[in-house]
Amino acid sequence: MNRLAMSLLLGAAAMMPLAAAAQNDDSSQHPGEEVYKTYCAMCHDNPEQTRAPGKDALQQYPRTQIRSSLISGVMQAQGGMLSSEEIEYVADYLGLDVEVNDSWIEAMACPAERATPSVMADPSVSTFGFDLKNSRVLSYEQTGLEAEDFGEFELAWAIGFPKAVSMRSQAAVVGTSLFLPVGESDGRLFAFDISESEPCLQWVYENEITLRSSASFGILPDGRETVFVGDRSGSVHAIDAETGDLIWKGAAGLFDASMITGTPVLVGDKVFVPSSMAEIMMGANNAHECCKTHGGVVALDAMTGELVWDYHTMPMAEPVRDRGDGKMLYGPSGAPVWNSPSIDLARGQLYIGTGEATSPPAHVNTDALIAVDLETGEENWAFQATANDIYLVGCRSEEQLNCVPRTETVYRDVDFGASTILAVNSDGQDLVLGGQKSGTVWAMNADTGEVVWRRDIGTGGPSGGIHWGIAADDTHAYAPISFPGRDLPDYKVPDDITPGLYAVNIDTGEIDWVFNVEASCDDESKAFTPRCEMMYGLSGAPSVIGDFVVTGGLDGWLYVLDKTSGELIWKYQTARAFETLNGIDGNGGAIDNASIVAANGMLFANSGYGLFGAGAGNVMLAFKPKSE
Repeated sequence: MNRLAMSLLLGAAAMMPLAAAAQNDDSSQHPGEEVYKTYCAMCHDNPEQTRAPGKDALQQYPRTQIRSSLISGVMQAQGGMLSSEEIEYVADYLGLDVEVNDSWIEAMACPAERATPSVMADPSVSTFGFDLKNSRVLSYEQTGLEAEDFGEFELAWAIGFPKAVSMRSQAAVVGTSLFLPVGESDGRLFAFDISESEPCLQWVYENEITLRSSASFGILPDGRETVFVGDRSGSVHAIDAETGDLIWKGAAGLFDASMITGTPVLVGDKVFVPSSMAEIMMGANNAHECCKTHGGVVALDAMTGELVWDYHTMPMAEPVRDRGDGKMLYGPSGAPVWNSPSIDLARGQLYIGTGEATSPPAHVNTDALIAVDLETGEENWAFQATANDIYLVGCRSEEQLNCVPRTETVYRDVDFGASTILAVNSDGQDLVLGGQKSGTVWAMNADTGEVVWRRDIGTGGPSGGIHWGIAADDTHAYAPISFPGRDLPDYKVPDDITPGLYAVNIDTGEIDWVFNVEASCDDESKAFTPRCEMMYGLSGAPSVIGDFVVTGGLDGWLYVLDKTSGELIWKYQTARAFETLNGIDGNGGAIDNASIVAANGMLFANSGYGLFGAGAGNVMLAFKPKSE
């Protein structure tokens, strides 16, 4: 944890650059190239299938970040196959030798009259879904915008974040303060004052482990205004919203390989934290003893961060069978919770969606929607949407001993990446809405978990279908489709199902309108989204603001649509270089995960997502209504 006044400088690696040594060798081949081809290329040269960052994205990572990922991070199972020398070789071959001058932080420090966050106002964005129901709906009053403002926006400013290649986290917004985690930028969370035409920095919080979730805001039982964020190691940080000081750090991971992807949310005296896991990225490696972890939800004491209860999506794994080399395959495993819970105060329960199985037998709570009691952590009901979906990233060969035969799994990876929404239809019935990577929108009875209706929009796949989120107002669920999928034996994808945004009627499940998108790659944007011919669908969670839906594409386009008709009102290409307010080299790329909020008469969007083969980037963009 660091305050703004501290000097934050990144030290260069204390070693002779291996590239220079290689250039002095007549062979001229970098020693890390062969390491990459042998151990890394299978996944990173096929990012669309493996969900790994593409090689082009890896080449924008700092050398130190690649090294730490292989030694102690999400790639440690793969790193365990390499010698220390090979780790250094491949980190040098792929990564950038980055030295960052953090003088921009002091240069952007707020003057005294703007230095303390204005946290007494009601938050407009308090969690992933903006409210406890996860609706992702904001009113004109909350945003300071009016209907006529949406006809055309212009760029007000851009801020670039050093060392970041993915802007994966959504800001929390309270009054005129915006709290934005940028995990790759030295594990930092930034508090910006956005009350005037140019923002300034109120404080910076820094963590030694990458911050991973979006930010949420809440008031502790003792009255302290607090920002919450989860990290890659499974911990939750409660940070004083006025000062940036750490109040507590609580362990919310269920296993050593657990991590926090969904957003923690404060309700009363508890903080509810979804628990995901990294084992899906490790299991294809024969050196990894697979698979023993699963997902769940943890409740932490709001005042101390201590465990109150934990909910596990399944029992602990046990040996299942010899995997063929004398070592055991373990199961059941999987059902990580990638999404942020919606909260039902009337019933005293929260709703989550789960992911696939990572080893057999595929537990009934994989690819499922689940209701959990807020007080006890007991499961109230569960509904499995897709059975027998056993999936590990990178399974491409029979020699990978943890990878089960295709005859044993549907092998679709169609989990619930999108957060659930608590909605009400016109008859007053409470519904739990879930968006699945299969392209299906589900409407469930909130009391019983029974299906009220379902709407299949294609068949999706590992990157969607419906990927990171949906939004819902009183009449429709707005479902972004990134990939329509391929025909299944019992379902043919209709010709009119293409990437875009689908307005699904909450009462009937019928599609009332569609906004379709097509590939649009000019030379400039293709430099920042190199796979835009195939990756141009809508994957990130949309936002509803007044009478409009705002959404973004994997090719960097930001769209404003009329929510009653789907008519395109305005669009803007973010996949390009920007002159940033803070002087950091910045560019946009794919718009993904959760990135679009509005406040104080401005629209904010993060651009850049260097995973799954999408375009890397490192900017937060602010748009204002275009002046006459």
